[in-house]
Amino acid sequence: MASIPNKKMRGRAILVAALLIIVGFGLVIHQLYRVQLVEGESYKQEAMSRQLRATTINANRGTIYSADGQILAASATSWRVIFSPADITDEQATLLADGMSEILGVDRDFILERASNKKSFYQVIKSRVDKETADAAYQFALDNKINGVTLLPDTTRYYPYGTMASTVLGFVNADNEGAYGLEAYYNSTLSGTPGKVVTAKNAWGTDMPYTYQDITKAEDGNSLVLTLDSNIQSVIEKHLATALTEHAVQNRATVIVQDVNTGAILGMTTMPDYDPNNPQAIVSEISLQKLAQYEEGSDEYKEAFAYEQQVQWSNKAVNEAYEPGSVFKVITTATALETGAVTMQSSFNCIGSYVAGGIVKHCWKHAGHGLQTLAQAMQNSCNPAYMQIGERIGGTNFYNFFTSFGLTETTGIDLPGEESGYFYSEAQLNSTQGNLETASFGQSFKVTPIQLITAISASVNGGYLYEPYVVDKVLDSDGNVVSVTEPTVRRQVISEETSRQVCKLMEGVVTYGSGKNAAVPGYSIGGKTGTSEKLDSDRGYYTYSFVGVAPMDDPKVAVLLILDEPYETDLYGSTVAAPVVGAILSEILPYMGVETNYTAAELATINVTVPNAVGQSAHMGMAAMTQKQLSAVIVGGGDTVIAQVPASGSVIQKGSTVILYTDQESQEQKVIVPDVRGKTGQVVNTILINAGLNLDADGIGRISDTAVAIEQSIEPGTEVPRGTLITVTFSNTVKTENSP
Repeated sequence: MASIPNKKMRGRAILVAALLIIVGFGLVIHQLYRVQLVEGESYKQEAMSRQLRATTINANRGTIYSADGQILAASATSWRVIFSPADITDEQATLLADGMSEILGVDRDFILERASNKKSFYQVIKSRVDKETADAAYQFALDNKINGVTLLPDTTRYYPYGTMASTVLGFVNADNEGAYGLEAYYNSTLSGTPGKVVTAKNAWGTDMPYTYQDITKAEDGNSLVLTLDSNIQSVIEKHLATALTEHAVQNRATVIVQDVNTGAILGMTTMPDYDPNNPQAIVSEISLQKLAQYEEGSDEYKEAFAYEQQVQWSNKAVNEAYEPGSVFKVITTATALETGAVTMQSSFNCIGSYVAGGIVKHCWKHAGHGLQTLAQAMQNSCNPAYMQIGERIGGTNFYNFFTSFGLTETTGIDLPGEESGYFYSEAQLNSTQGNLETASFGQSFKVTPIQLITAISASVNGGYLYEPYVVDKVLDSDGNVVSVTEPTVRRQVISEETSRQVCKLMEGVVTYGSGKNAAVPGYSIGGKTGTSEKLDSDRGYYTYSFVGVAPMDDPKVAVLLILDEPYETDLYGSTVAAPVVGAILSEILPYMGVETNYTAAELATINVTVPNAVGQSAHMGMAAMTQKQLSAVIVGGGDTVIAQVPASGSVIQKGSTVILYTDQESQEQKVIVPDVRGKTGQVVNTILINAGLNLDADGIGRISDTAVAIEQSIEPGTEVPRGTLITVTFSNTVKTENSP
């Protein structure tokens, strides 16, 4: 017989039950407190992540404009083609893969793999699809009754001018982020803020875009306005491309055009370059020849291919240091004059060689130049003379001014990957090993092209070292100015008087010396040639260069050209590089509004005989014209002159333009003869030059400022070859009915 619980036992049971209830409720309350208050936000976020899916909408990158307003890089709306595997059958998936692979160029297995995820309502077939192709893909889905195919807005970067300034602009990667050039350096400025599409998901984690959807619009990035002018850029790229072919340059070439009074870069290119619309493709014939020695698809091929890509993406003007050679003599000269080591009246004797550090250094003129003034030493580009100048400067002064010209540090240009080269220490220059002497003529050390042109600009602009820059303004998405780059002077390196002396000496190089092939009729050009042996190469290669400055009475622009490893031998910067810089200056100086030194009377009375350029290289043909004080324009894509207008032997006015044709197709181009009757001589000359024609002035009144044209040899409206000579008769007393 079971015992009956007494009153005391029942009380204990009730107490235990109560305690259990209290503890249980306490635990529940504690858990609720922890879940709702302590960790509530994290659970809320986790719940939302399980219920919602966010899809990024790429922002349009800002536009990149040239200084003259041309669009060099822009973003366009494109489309992302997506589909819902959960809404299609296996049969439809196969049909979708067959159709989309053909329309979108996507691998068929790629689409089938994504279609196998039957829990998903969202799979991307392809991004950055143009509207026409995206519409075709969508129409295919409609025609074949395939559910769940959708188009979402996307963004695509494109470069309207293709290869123009590609090594400066760079490009974007698959994630629309800057990979090289300005695109990389200003990535955060250009990128903008991405938007997003938030879509509901069901309990199985699949997307339900039609149940709930919230869209946050993307904010476009800021835009850049460059200092690069598209017209100047076109000129330098045209002439550099010709020079590459003329001289079979093996290791690429570069040109920089700089405003000497601000540091702004007006033009910059490295060639061979690439198309940023398709940056992965190798375009250099030399690179392709190197790749041809490997089996395509092999590890060696892949490694070589990646290397050649890196080479073509590199901006040689900023990313690669080189031995400057005799172009550096401009800096040595400025240093020598500023320190008082030499004067304009100093003299130097050249017997054809000079001994330094126990090593004999030869002059390019083996017989020697004899006794020379400073001007003659620079005009002759005499190494023995400059070794003597270096010794007079001394190692300490030489090092201090090398540093002051900014050549031991990066320039600070707003482009990625800038190198700084290398130089001797002060102690090495003060040694007896000949380091100072060889450095004085630009050998045995390295600088970058951007360092060198910036230092040379300081030598001719009054002595002020500017920080070079490529971006002039930053604009917001509405076109409002966010910031403007102000020219930055780092320091004054030399006095204005020394700078004027350097300008005079550089002008003498082009007028009387080794730079005569860079002369441009009507303009005062200064310059310096450079031919430097690549001492770190066992192949005996050379770098040929030239720097040109104009106009020398008030310098505005500097042009530096470097041709790395031309194939030919026995060349000099004076014959290879100088004509190219002269050709560039002949086009950009008029464009920049720099006036010629000729008066209307001089143009009307000074005649010259046109020389024969047929059979010569394009730039040497142009140099032959400049020797006769004629301008020349290269037309065509070849590297050898096959015809010219006017023909050799024609008598035309100084300053007239001779057209040099380098291919058959270009000869077929015609221009229309304008009506110049009733106009004064200066106006007639301007009209004909702008039309691509030449003036032969005739008549007793042609010299007078009041004389007007009464007759022209070819009727207005006639089609003639560009460069044709138009004989115009002037009179002081007769006016035609066309007179103003």
